[in-house]
Amino acid sequence: MAINGDFYGTQEDGHVLRNGVIYRNSAVSGQEDLVIYKDGSFEIISEENVTAEELLEAGAQQILSFGPALVSDKTVCVSENDEVGKAMASNPRTAIGIIDERHYVFVVSDGRTDESAGLSLSELAEFITTNLGVVTAYNLDGGGSSTMYFNGEVINNQTTNGKSIKERSVSDIVYIGY
Repeated sequence: MAINGDFYGTQEDGHVLRNGVIYRNSAVSGQEDLVIYKDGSFEIISEENVTAEELLEAGAQQILSFGPALVSDKTVCVSENDEVGKAMASNPRTAIGIIDERHYVFVVSDGRTDESAGLSLSELAEFITTNLGVVTAYNLDGGGSSTMYFNGEVINNQTTNGKSIKERSVSDIVYIGY
């Protein structure tokens, strides 16, 4: 099972930690990251308050740097006015969340088509809080990158512009294997 990640390859700054290896440690003011620790727990941090080295020493294994945080301590962190960059309100979206110890959810919504308008950040946060009961959730790269892969198949309809359904290349993924 895999979803697209934070698309760190398009960014020049921000924390990047993958499998316990620091690839980048330059903080961006106001940037919220999702830290995944060795024990599987999640934490939302602000890059300007902690270095990647400090997080690694505290047991971090992964740092995802896209955002924003959707839910923290069971509380929705985004409002109807929050958005990512120049994105429209309703878009294809990807999120990762945790319900309790080692109980995760991956959520991908389609969008930009007649069949699916997509979701705003606040709609996504409300959905995963109300319907899935997440404690912590984080927004990953969306739009044409929003993809879910399960048991050998892509199971959603990716679209960049609403005119074609096709996969987009991404620089990283989040996955669970067996």
